[in-house]
Amino acid sequence: MTRRVELSKRVRRQLQKMPRHIVENLAAWVDDVETRGLEEVRKVPGHHDEPLHGDRRGQRSIRLSRAYRAIYVVRSEGEIKCASVEEVSKHGY
Repeated sequence: MTRRVELSKRVRRQLQKMPRHIVENLAAWVDDVETRGLEEVRKVPGHHDEPLHGDRRGQRSIRLSRAYRAIYVVRSEGEIKCASVEEVSKHGY
């Protein structure tokens, strides 16, 4: 069960420039994953957790707002699985 979330260096830099509500939404998702586990949090419809396709195959995204997404990857480190947030960006429509 995945209960650990790591924010990449890139994401930590990006969050310094993001609107406060985006930072708070990502923090709430991280807390939820670390408390309940990623498998349970994926079932929450409000996060719109979905697998990505094409060049981003193997990655997943969650919705932080209508415009912003967080991209993450699940990695295995021995027996420990970790969700690594790779990018927070404004989604183009």
